[in-house]
Amino acid sequence: MDKPIWLWVIFGIVVVSLLALDLCLSRFKSRDLSIKTNVFLSAIYIIVTFLFGGWIWYCLGSDLGYQFFIGWSLEKTLSMDNVIIMVCVFNYFGIPALYQHRVLFWGIIGVIGLRAIVIYMGVSLVSSFSWILYVFAGLLIAMGIRILFSANTEPDISENKALKLMNKYLRVTKELHGNAFFITRTESGKKYIWCTPLFLALILIECIDIVFAMDSLPAIFSITTNTYIIYTSNIFAILGLRSLYFVLASMIHRFRFINYIVALMLIGIGVAFFVRKFG
Repeated sequence: MDKPIWLWVIFGIVVVSLLALDLCLSRFKSRDLSIKTNVFLSAIYIIVTFLFGGWIWYCLGSDLGYQFFIGWSLEKTLSMDNVIIMVCVFNYFGIPALYQHRVLFWGIIGVIGLRAIVIYMGVSLVSSFSWILYVFAGLLIAMGIRILFSANTEPDISENKALKLMNKYLRVTKELHGNAFFITRTESGKKYIWCTPLFLALILIECIDIVFAMDSLPAIFSITTNTYIIYTSNIFAILGLRSLYFVLASMIHRFRFINYIVALMLIGIGVAFFVRKFG
């Protein structure tokens, strides 16, 4: 950790409070959360993010405050591409919006832990091998070009390797069982645990985030290598992804050019890094 423990404690308190608010609202509503409610939640996340960023600016200096806001804005924009893939996952399994809330909530909990691991590994690599930043910049350009040429291609969820492995090695029900991830069934006098499509969707979303992190984290490493700034800006962008998803999912057809924007952004960041270093 490159910052005092009390800074991490404050961040942890804010994150837990936001998750508790989100969970309380979703449990209070027995039906789908309305667009109005999700817009309200998205606004809360943005307001809290700006307050937290302002606090960083005041306590840690304008440079780190600026890096936090740039990192958050970058992650938020790149996450639009993630929303499109989430829509494809839920459509593939035929999961109604009422149960999507549960998947996305636990998905975000998992992402918080996964991002911590990936960011720690990335910072360790940069600390040990400074030249890795040039590799990250090159990867950004390569990934941007790949996305640019596959922008109009809808992902084929059925060909996902993680899904194939789960279907091969796990007992999976063909139908949903409410909001349950697992159920028990008795066969030949023995009880077996079966996974539901809801659980498969959760695992796929976690896998998607790992792949997504490979795109977004090199981008923020081109802005800062400060662990605290990278992690907090990433998590604040991800926390609001659940409510943002429900705001955008109903009009996702209007975002047919988002892949091009993401691709050009990744290429631009990678090129800007090399220009800054050699220009």
